[in-house]
Amino acid sequence: MITVPVRAGDRSYDVAIGSDLLPRTGDLLPELPRGRRAFVVGDPVAADLFAETITAALGSREWDAVVLRVPQGEEAKTLQVSEMLYRQLAAHEAHRDDVVLGLGGGATGDLAGFVAATYMRGLHLVQLPTTLTAQVDAAIGGKTAVNLPEGKNLVGAFHQPEAVIADVGTLSTLEERDLRSGLAEVAKYGLTLDTEILPVLEERSAEVWARDPVVMEDLIARCVRCKAAVVADDERDRGRRLVLNYGHTLAHALERLEAYAGRSHGEAVAVGMVFAAKLSETLGIAAPGLVQRHLRVVGMLGLEPVGPLPGTDSILGAFRLDKKYSGGVRFVLLEGVGAPRVVEDVPEETVRKVLEEMGAGG
Repeated sequence: MITVPVRAGDRSYDVAIGSDLLPRTGDLLPELPRGRRAFVVGDPVAADLFAETITAALGSREWDAVVLRVPQGEEAKTLQVSEMLYRQLAAHEAHRDDVVLGLGGGATGDLAGFVAATYMRGLHLVQLPTTLTAQVDAAIGGKTAVNLPEGKNLVGAFHQPEAVIADVGTLSTLEERDLRSGLAEVAKYGLTLDTEILPVLEERSAEVWARDPVVMEDLIARCVRCKAAVVADDERDRGRRLVLNYGHTLAHALERLEAYAGRSHGEAVAVGMVFAAKLSETLGIAAPGLVQRHLRVVGMLGLEPVGPLPGTDSILGAFRLDKKYSGGVRFVLLEGVGAPRVVEDVPEETVRKVLEEMGAGG
């Protein structure tokens, strides 16, 4: 097992990464002296596969587990589903010493974290991510949120977990599309913060696709260390943490415009990273060759680098609802691989030109 500490403000917690960790959940939870009940918020797939294991593991600690099922994926990240969970917590007489466990992918973790942050002004939270996207990114750092029809993650709170337990064995249950989606987030870290990730993806690809536990532990730990370092510097997304959103400005716009029913998050991020690389070259921030490097990485992972895009005006409108908007769109661009930079005041005509080059309509 690899343990990565995360320090966020005055809080510190550990991310445990390894095989066969879910049966040890009771042992890996931190001391919560007055806690006696755990509310396991799980999507249908994760709940069916792992809820019984979690319940047994918590029983070893004499905790009662209550499983609360929520819809799959982004369908769970709504105020309506949040209200359903609030009312279930109230019906079970949940108290502030109790703990919410987010079991599943990134969307489930976001929802569980948001509910934990807001019910009774804050319950304990533990994240049990079962997808690669969640293990390398979504479960770490304390961002919680739900969506509105107008945009992604517009209602949320910062609420750090007490612990994150990433069992790499759960990756064997993923469909290939879900694995590819997670690998897009892994590639994001390789392109921005840890360039040693890219050779692992390239030279050990057979082991990656086979979900070899040793290779996956290493990749996940590298990504988590990157995120932990950034979160320690900027817990609340005011400065350096923005670099974690590389590729996400366009990705979130695409997800919203496709009503969360088109590309997966990782597929949208792949397109967003290629867009960011093209914008970096067009602005002269990066030397020629950056786009080709992105295309090689995205292609290696079997992800579509462009695909059909909505109209440019629609995308620009969605940009203005992005959480990073501050008097203008702030883009995370690259001076080169491993050298991210937040850029403001990018001329709209330049953004429009790059989008149209990628196939967006007028």
